[in-house]
Amino acid sequence: MNNNTHGFNLVGLGRVMQMKSCLLNANDIEDDEEYVVDSPLSNLRSRSRFLASVIKKGTHCDPITNNVCNGVSANKGKSLLYCCKKHCRNVLLDKNNCGGCGKKCQEGQHCCNGRCTNTFYNVNHCGKCNKNCKNGVKCEYGYCGYA
Repeated sequence: MNNNTHGFNLVGLGRVMQMKSCLLNANDIEDDEEYVVDSPLSNLRSRSRFLASVIKKGTHCDPITNNVCNGVSANKGKSLLYCCKKHCRNVLLDKNNCGGCGKKCQEGQHCCNGRCTNTFYNVNHCGKCNKNCKNGVKCEYGYCGYA
């Protein structure tokens, strides 16, 4: 076996491992997402007013005994939290709970403002939620004015 070929494979493998590491770190950041509640919650027991106004993504909840996120507005109205399967979910952006608990978006769709949306061809959500194309410019393949 040629040493150069073997060396190239190790370099390529190293790059793949670096990319995987970056992706894992990006997912870790997303899991640490916090929601700042628009109105302080009276049903949260906390000594700190700040702690009572922050809910972490995926916080454990129960609609009957621990109702910390049912219909709670957060992040200046950009998030709407509901208790879905015992975890707090933002029904305005979560593609597995889009607009309500258990409402899944189809493959290739994103949850934009609580509605399943094809971001490949939507001029108001081009490539991602709330990215508007200029007047008269089409959204194609997730890009405004794709040529």
